[in-house]
Amino acid sequence: MQPPGPQHGLSQSQSQQQNLSPQMRQSLEVLQSSTMELSQLINQIAEMNPTLEISEDIEQLDNTPEPDAEHDLENLSEFDDTWREDQILAHGSSQASTAGEALRDFIYNSIVEPKTLQQHLIDQLNRSAVDNDRHAAAEHLIGYINNQGFLDDNIDTLVTASPYTIKQLRSAQTLIQGFDPAGVAAENLTESLLLQLQLTGRGNSLESRIVDQHLTDLARHKYSDIARNLGVTQASVVEAADNISKLNPNPGVSFDSTSNPHVLPDLEIRKDIEGSYYAHLTNEYIPTLRISNHYKDLLAKINTDSKARKFLRENIHESRQIMNAVSQRQETLLKIGVEIILHQSEFLKYGRGKLRPMTMHSIADKVGVHAATISRAVSGKYILTPHGLMELRTFFSSGYTTNQGTEISNTGVRDAIQHLVNDEDTAKPLSDTAIEKQLKTKGIKVARRTIAKYRDQLGILPSHLRKRHS
Repeated sequence: MQPPGPQHGLSQSQSQQQNLSPQMRQSLEVLQSSTMELSQLINQIAEMNPTLEISEDIEQLDNTPEPDAEHDLENLSEFDDTWREDQILAHGSSQASTAGEALRDFIYNSIVEPKTLQQHLIDQLNRSAVDNDRHAAAEHLIGYINNQGFLDDNIDTLVTASPYTIKQLRSAQTLIQGFDPAGVAAENLTESLLLQLQLTGRGNSLESRIVDQHLTDLARHKYSDIARNLGVTQASVVEAADNISKLNPNPGVSFDSTSNPHVLPDLEIRKDIEGSYYAHLTNEYIPTLRISNHYKDLLAKINTDSKARKFLRENIHESRQIMNAVSQRQETLLKIGVEIILHQSEFLKYGRGKLRPMTMHSIADKVGVHAATISRAVSGKYILTPHGLMELRTFFSSGYTTNQGTEISNTGVRDAIQHLVNDEDTAKPLSDTAIEKQLKTKGIKVARRTIAKYRDQLGILPSHLRKRHS
């Protein structure tokens, strides 16, 4: 069967978005929300829905199916909780309005702003008119974009652990590179800066030529050398350098959740009394929810065909939906934690340098969900490990196999590079070639250009700029 053409894909994409129910939108918000965002969302919904109570006591969620539950959240009131309760008790009816429904929709759509780069990119992807295959490949690739806005590895490497072809991933990369922020989804700094120039109509400018051919000279302020090599005046190089300095070398910086000092872990890896590791949900700042007994009793007393009964049924149904969505979020996170423990035993013993490659697609198969669900579930979430607080998405990357047959993730390679630079003689800093050779002695074969890219991602200057004279 041939894949759908562009027109068919556009129609199908639009149809899917039109059919996205309020419950589904809410479930997606709950799944991808950080702990603090989820707490805020729950509190906002509880303020508007009198049947949803935030309990101070630890209780099991009330998952009892309601009779004749409505499938959609409709006829939502625009009035505050107190007014609605008084109206139900006094008059036995409630008037819903289109304005109220619009207000509720607005709150659902705006309460949880995308706080991570990955969420921001997914939001733009969902608004793009692309066919299903390209959408799925792009969603997969977004899972490999780090907080700096760069791909964790080049496409040629990522494709080896991907269900998509290199052509599909390249197409997805081109799509994402058209998103905000400019320069995102590049494989290195040079490519990111060139993208930013291209998106502002300066793809063939002097700035682009300097970035493409003389970025190292630019960092060392060798304006006269650049001018001579490019056949332009030094004044024009200085002006171009000023323009380049206004570009963003770190496209994802404004979305970097690690800059937030109030990061809270959703998961924790603990040891039991026998020394075995297990995953634990912290549930910190996530309130315990329940359906108000008062309104459940009131529902039983109201006439079957009354508007008040319909209003209560809809609100109780909504309350169960948010409770179920929270339960599903927590269950998915716990399953991911279990898979991390099963897959990363060496990391748990020895630290980040022993992280093994692990893809969202492989974990999705184990957990029994789509890879996109894993991507949303880990976005903006943190896990407390024996080796410190880590972002969950850190565990998802491709990697390398050492000469001894041991797998090591890209994160492990970057950590190895960082340790080598930390321990180097600052009077004779290690070149990328020297780092390549030292990694090779450890059984890790990584190309020099890949080392340069990882060093760039770590914010480590080239060796000639790290040199310090005693």
